[in-house]
Amino acid sequence: MKISASINPCPENKVVEYSKHLQECGVDYIHLDVMRTNFVGHDALQLDTIVEIYDNTLVPLDCHLMVNEPLSILKDYIKLKLNYITLHYEAFKNKKDLLKAINMIHRKHILVGLSIKPNTFIKDIKEFLPLVDLVLIMGVEPGQSGQKMISNTIPKVKELRSIVYDYRYDLKIEVDGGVNEDNMKALYDAGADIVVVG
Repeated sequence: MKISASINPCPENKVVEYSKHLQECGVDYIHLDVMRTNFVGHDALQLDTIVEIYDNTLVPLDCHLMVNEPLSILKDYIKLKLNYITLHYEAFKNKKDLLKAINMIHRKHILVGLSIKPNTFIKDIKEFLPLVDLVLIMGVEPGQSGQKMISNTIPKVKELRSIVYDYRYDLKIEVDGGVNEDNMKALYDAGADIVVVG
């Protein structure tokens, strides 16, 4: 199981130094929580800060866009050549736009993630599973660090792992929110490939 270390809630004026520290620690990914008021109620991690992180670390970057209407900003993030760009299923009212966004990212040879909130079911995203490289299961409501993991998270990981196995999908399962040393083993046993930790 890989570790994706979250930049949140490090102050933005310190994230470059923090990213260098994470590289020294040997994390597998740096998780970039891009938050906007239209999705989670507050802003975090601006584009120019991500550019600074990109320029100052060799750790692969795992960018999680918690924004509504991501198509309006997606080109700016694609230009950065990030390793993963993860979109929220709930951010797309028109699922044709979600398909368009997936294709835009893949055309630039960037891996695509699809994230779901705690109240979204695995069956809701089933048609998109063959099209993405990663599914990010939120263990908490997005937007606030330090929350306790919601109880249905591990069963959702197990359900998705079973589908991936049965259909031989080539995708990673990532869990973000409430991950700690008390539940990491259970997430690993359930089939998580990557966990996001603070």
